[in-house]
Amino acid sequence: MANSWFESVAVAQQRAKRKLPKSVYGALIAGTERGQSMSDNEAAFAELGVRPITAGQSPTRNMTTEVMGQSMAMPVLISPTGVQAVHPDGEIAVARAAAARGVVMGLSSFASKPIEDVIAANPQTFFQIYWAGDRDSIITRIERAKSAGACGLILTLDWSFVHSRDWGSPQIPQDTKLTTLIKHAPETLMRPAWLLEWLRSGQIPALDVPNFTAIGESAPHFFDAYGTWWGTTPATWKDVAWVAEQWDGPLMVKGIGRVDEARRAVDSGATAISVSNHGGNNLDGTPAPIRLLPAIAEAVGDQIEVVMDGGVRRGSDVVKALALGAKAVMIGRAYLWGLAANGQAGVENVLDVLRSGIDSNLLGLGKSSIDELSPDDLIIPDNFVR
Repeated sequence: MANSWFESVAVAQQRAKRKLPKSVYGALIAGTERGQSMSDNEAAFAELGVRPITAGQSPTRNMTTEVMGQSMAMPVLISPTGVQAVHPDGEIAVARAAAARGVVMGLSSFASKPIEDVIAANPQTFFQIYWAGDRDSIITRIERAKSAGACGLILTLDWSFVHSRDWGSPQIPQDTKLTTLIKHAPETLMRPAWLLEWLRSGQIPALDVPNFTAIGESAPHFFDAYGTWWGTTPATWKDVAWVAEQWDGPLMVKGIGRVDEARRAVDSGATAISVSNHGGNNLDGTPAPIRLLPAIAEAVGDQIEVVMDGGVRRGSDVVKALALGAKAVMIGRAYLWGLAANGQAGVENVLDVLRSGIDSNLLGLGKSSIDELSPDDLIIPDNFVR
């Protein structure tokens, strides 16, 4: 039997691409228009150099941290992602992997598994919501998260308003009726390992979103929930303040890319922000979050916790983000590729790859803790920061 372990996130992506049906893999890649922002999210990290030392390296390296009141073994959080048709265990497998590695789980309101089951697998779970529907329905989702024991709330405001891709959008089923299954049969039959996993589980990849309603209510289909979001008037900063009041606990606003909006998040009662462009899935041409991070961290880093989300594939990426002012990073595609490649063990593998990379970089930079990282540890080219 082939070795299921992989040494990098890049290898996990290669295995995921070989294993997943074309449309499922395409949904993970996503992006908008020409994919400029999606590409820059990764490419920007490669523009940053590091300043290693050759002697006096620390024999021990501490990478523990705390975000929104939750202690973590390393500065990496699981970013909430929608319906995870890449593996039958979906968010449950991800939550177990995160718990095993001591990191926080972010669960989407568009997830495929109920929040109650995910929190049972990992009590350190932040629940993510969109500003979708009327205030009563939003309160319903907030109250369900509270009752389930979620320890933090993530309000995502950077979802895509653009629905075209130069390379074409994946065909996502509108339902799971027999005719739909027959239509998608050719591409699934070409990926027997993926199909066998689902057959063994006794399930089919459903696109229902059980966390979009009150517990016990029928789960809407993804596109029905998406339609609710699309038809909702976009949130204002007064709405953000209202969410903070309703939740009355640790709240992250995800999707910040400007200093003025970072300050508005502080004023609205958020306890954390994520500098993010939704993995390049929002307006194309938005700079990579790592380019925006330094100015935002300098402006509000002493008032609110700042994390960064976008393009993280290596431990060195994490170290660079921390050196530029982030308290932690969030990962999305990276763990989904691990999940596709090898289920829960694949997600643990991705987290181990990142942890090892963080440790190696701390060693080379002569740091005994992530708290010692600063911009002085990097070689930052002119005009890198936006």
